[in-house]
Amino acid sequence: MNIYDIADKAGVSIATVSRVLNGSPNVSPKTKDKILRIIEEEGYTPNVFARGLGLNTMKMIGILCTDVSDIFYAKAVSVVENALRQYGYDSLLCSTGYKLGDKKKYIDLLLNKRVDAIVLIGSVFQEESDNSYIEHAASKVPTIIINGVVDVPNTYSITCDEYQAMYNNVISLVKKGCHDILYLYDVESSSGIQKLNGYKAGLKDCGLAPSARLILQVEKNPTTINEAVINLLDKNIHFSAVLASEDLFAIKACHALMSRGYRIPEDISVIGFNNSLLCECAWPKLTSVDSMVETLCNTGISVLRDVFDGKTVTHKMTLSAHLVERDTFKQ
Repeated sequence: MNIYDIADKAGVSIATVSRVLNGSPNVSPKTKDKILRIIEEEGYTPNVFARGLGLNTMKMIGILCTDVSDIFYAKAVSVVENALRQYGYDSLLCSTGYKLGDKKKYIDLLLNKRVDAIVLIGSVFQEESDNSYIEHAASKVPTIIINGVVDVPNTYSITCDEYQAMYNNVISLVKKGCHDILYLYDVESSSGIQKLNGYKAGLKDCGLAPSARLILQVEKNPTTINEAVINLLDKNIHFSAVLASEDLFAIKACHALMSRGYRIPEDISVIGFNNSLLCECAWPKLTSVDSMVETLCNTGISVLRDVFDGKTVTHKMTLSAHLVERDTFKQ
């Protein structure tokens, strides 16, 4: 038995059956009871696609991230899925990788699955050359971008002010007497560029010139990060503090420095970014910028609910980050 059989037996349209299955209040109690009785008698289990018939909704949201093994993305996906579940929505997760062609492919896959909306996690979905695939998705369904901005209709961006957070880090370190600040990062995504620009602006406003030797782009790999910092020490390149675009870079910098006898924070202060679980697991415990991932994701899903409800919603929201002080730096 399928949804058509239920509708035929109840003498109603499939849209009415679908409303009952989706908990819509727009069905009379008498009709609702009749349909539910037939469903129980027939032992009918609704198919997700049948549920959407007549209501134009699958109660399904597509989620895209580039790498679900990344600790930041994994946390964001978990928060988004939990928030959707609370609102009665299921989710389809696609881990796209970083190639534009694969991102486009998975967007098309989700649209073909008739998802009700798409959530993009991270500024890595902002392409310098071509954001038409996001514009295409947004022309079909509401598109939420967590910590990224694409200025096209029907997109809603919730970002963290990472520029200001990194700027504030520099100011705090310089006030502590740290004038030679090593900066570690990997990708030049929109988020990465905002952090790097905040670092440079902070130095400039303190009357310090950024040094190319102290801005180090490194592959996101523990061994590579460790070797890069050791290499600087072997070249006698001096620095009194370390800022990192992510916690992993900061922790591996700590390991490299301690292996050479440096004390943290007595000799060198270290600050990470994202305030991930790694901060409490590290020794010494890592001071890090809380980029508000939980708030970003929950706000994004709240915005999506407002969009579904037809409310007026701002297309861009920016939240402030804050520094969580632990053992590697204290103001």
